[in-house]
Amino acid sequence: MKARLILKALFKLRNIGLLILLLGAAALITDPSALTVFGGNGVFAVPDVIAFPAVFAVYAAFVLQTLNSKAFHDDFNQKEKLRHIQDLNYACLKLSNETKRNTNSTYLQKMKKVMEDKNDIVESFFRGERGFLKERITEQTLNLVVSYLKLLNNFCIRSRELSGVDVSAVAGRINTNTRKLGFTKDVHMTDDIRKIIEMDEKLINRLKDEKKDLERISAKLDYMESTVNMFKHQALSSVESEEMLEKLETAVNEAEALDNVLEDRRKNKLRL
Repeated sequence: MKARLILKALFKLRNIGLLILLLGAAALITDPSALTVFGGNGVFAVPDVIAFPAVFAVYAAFVLQTLNSKAFHDDFNQKEKLRHIQDLNYACLKLSNETKRNTNSTYLQKMKKVMEDKNDIVESFFRGERGFLKERITEQTLNLVVSYLKLLNNFCIRSRELSGVDVSAVAGRINTNTRKLGFTKDVHMTDDIRKIIEMDEKLINRLKDEKKDLERISAKLDYMESTVNMFKHQALSSVESEEMLEKLETAVNEAEALDNVLEDRRKNKLRL
């Protein structure tokens, strides 16, 4: 951001215009033939080593003046906020295209509704008056949509993976090994069988836990969809409050935490 601020000051129209004028003047006063044309004798031409460093020194002074200007900083910060909101909007579009590949028809329709609500919120922001609170709420709503899309994508992928997991083979193995314990006399073999049974039971319990987690995440996705829709209506009615902002920030943090859990589960898939 600091680099963009400096670049903005360097290429500010006033500063660039001044630089061009000064360079033109420097080229004129350092060229004896040009001075002769304008009525001089060409003897008093200024050396290049004096004229051009002086030009850049003046330009640098004006750039520093720009960087110290409160109006310049206010304008820059305002444009940065708008750029950030546009970047978040683009991130939503990119994520929605990625998520489409993994959703089923039911969740695809839900996602489309969230994207429509998001578009209405963004259009309302750029169309109406923009205050600090409205900017923050729009920004956090877009953050919520980004979190929703990431969570939905991981949810759909993990749901599909778990739906393909067949625990009947593991359950059958547990039953077989449990029966073996009844007639196995070898102590070492008995310990090995118990360890196998224990590992298989842990696999099944983990699968049950993951399915419960997915049910909770499904409910959370529904809540996020309702939240985006609610804030759309409030944004269109120009009803903003600190309470809205706090709710959004809480929803974003919760969604990110759930997505991290799902991402970790996906990286450590069940191997049955």
